[in-house]
Amino acid sequence: QVQLVESGGGLVQSGGSLRLSCAASGTFFKINDMGWYRQAPGKQRELVATETAGGETNYADSVKGRFTISRDSAKNTVYLQMNSLKPEDTAVYYCNADPVVIDGPMRFKYLRVWGQGTLVTVSS
Repeated sequence: QVQLVESGGGLVQSGGSLRLSCAASGTFFKINDMGWYRQAPGKQRELVATETAGGETNYADSVKGRFTISRDSAKNTVYLQMNSLKPEDTAVYYCNADPVVIDGPMRFKYLRVWGQGTLVTVSS
């Protein structure tokens, strides 16, 4: 019903930059929060950054000042600009969205959707 397609991962040297993109497609009424999570080998998935539909942002302490999340609501797309990358940023990055779909007359269903993940590797 709702799909997320990510792009922009890859290999970069320490101190470099990457920009991730995630586009939502399908049928939905609106999208509430969108964000990025990551999972490093042998570790649990963790929050990187989120942005509400109203533009409020939230970042993990480990990326504050280096990463910037932004949204293009017209394109249903969320971005993650990653600067000053460190080897410890190496992980699979997952896009996340909370779409609202119409489930009947005056009825809404609240979903949580994940992208397929994109690998970011930072070499030292």
